[in-house]
Amino acid sequence: MLEQGMSVPAVTLTDADGVDFTLDAYQGKPLVVYFYPKADTPGCTNEAKDFTALADDFAAAGMPIVGISKDKPGKLKKFADKYGLRVILASDESGAACEAFGTWVEKSLYGRKYMGIERATFLVGADGAILRIWHKVKVKGHAAEVLEAVQAL
Repeated sequence: MLEQGMSVPAVTLTDADGVDFTLDAYQGKPLVVYFYPKADTPGCTNEAKDFTALADDFAAAGMPIVGISKDKPGKLKKFADKYGLRVILASDESGAACEAFGTWVEKSLYGRKYMGIERATFLVGADGAILRIWHKVKVKGHAAEVLEAVQAL
C-alpha cells in the first residue's frame, strides 16, 4: 500500500489512443492520478465530468489529471468522446498499476465478495513523491476537494 512521501510507481499504461506511456513521463510536474472502477458507469462518468469541468483550473496550476481503469483503450476513447472529457484516460488492462497503487481490493456487493478497483486519488508532487491520498472516494464534490488541495500547494 502506498503512503504519503513514497515515490509514484513506475508503471506502463496505455492512453485512449492506444499509446503507451509511464507516469515517469510527468517527472518534473505535479500530477493528479485517480483510479475508477469502470468507464461509462454513473459514478465514474460523474467523476470524470467533474474533473473535466475543473480542467482549466487544474491546468492553470500546472496539474495534469490522469484517470486509470482496467478498461480497454477503445472503450476509454468512446467514453472520452461521448462526454467530451478533458482528462487523460489510461488503461491498466494488466492491473499492474492497480496493484502498485494498492487500489485492487476485495469489495462486497449484496454479500457477494469480488475483486475490483477502489476509487482513489493520488496527488503527486513534481519530484514524483505522493503528497496526498484519498481512499474510498465519494464522487460528489471530490474533484473540487482535490483542486483545493492543489491550489494550497
